[in-house]
This record gives sequence, C-alpha cells and structure tokens, in this order.
Amino acid sequence: MTEVGTEAGWVVEPLDKTRHNRATFACGYPALDDYLRKRARQDADRRLAAVFVAREPDASRVIGYYSLSSLSVVTRDLPAEFTRQLARYPELPAALLGRLAVDQAYAGVGLGRFLLIDALRRAHEHSSQVAHVAVIADAKDEQAAGFYERYGFNRFPDRPLRFYLPITAVAKLFA
Repeated sequence: MTEVGTEAGWVVEPLDKTRHNRATFACGYPALDDYLRKRARQDADRRLAAVFVAREPDASRVIGYYSLSSLSVVTRDLPAEFTRQLARYPELPAALLGRLAVDQAYAGVGLGRFLLIDALRRAHEHSSQVAHVAVIADAKDEQAAGFYERYGFNRFPDRPLRFYLPITAVAKLFA
C-alpha cells in the first residue's frame, strides 16, 4: 500500500530493498541510522517489524521511516486510570511504534508529524483485525519525549521515556 502525503507530496510505503535508497539517511542518532541501513529490511523480511519509509514522489532516497510491531504490555505497568476500564488480564496487547526517524535535511518541515499520523492510522485500521489497546512508543531522549507528548501520548509511570496512546484516542483522530 502506498500513501501520498497531502502536506508536501511525500510518499509512505513499505520498505523495499530494490526501490529505496537508505545509504545516505542521517537523522542524528547513529542507532536509528544503522537500523535503517543494516537491519530494517531483515526485520521486515523476518516479520519482526513492519518498516515504512517516506520519500519524495519521484525519488528513491529515504527521508524518514518508522516501524510497527506487536507488543504485550504488563498491565500493572500502565496507570490504573487507563486499565480500570479493561479486562483484568496480566498482559495486554499493544502496537509498538518501535522507531520513528526523519533525515536531518527534513527536520522541522512536519515530516515527523506526518509519519506519526501515518503510523497511528495504520495501527487504527488494523486494530479491528489484530487487537491492541494502545500504541506504545519509546522516546530516545527528552526532546523526542516532548514530540510524543505534543500528540497526546502519556508517559508510563515507571518508565519516563516510554509512552502510550490509548487506541480509543487514536480512533477519535480518524472518526
């Protein structure tokens, strides 16, 4: 599935080893750069993560990416105000927004927001087929934490760089 961004014409699509140039991607976090260059395709091939990349419409250069996968969250790690409305299971299913990165050349132009919305849309669309109660994201630092908080994500009580957004809140975004 290919999606074209209305804001700047960006294309977001599943990572393809022959169509996407990952070699020059640089977001400023070596671990995120290396993941895209060295492990993302292997993770996608092995079905460990679904990796989606952004590019300009007539280009192959990757300008941003994110990954989605499934995750079980220990119920007691989430705030009681969130879990009290849910079944009393020891673990709950969630969608993990494992990585989200934007090339430094595209910083500050809204691509990160665009990728986040695309990821949330995909999580919402698939939540009726593969259930999850929230989208979980791990921030690399406080700057990234602020990004997630601007879009309504809540911090885990005991893990200050781990965030959750209830799938009911995601559903309201796309109602």
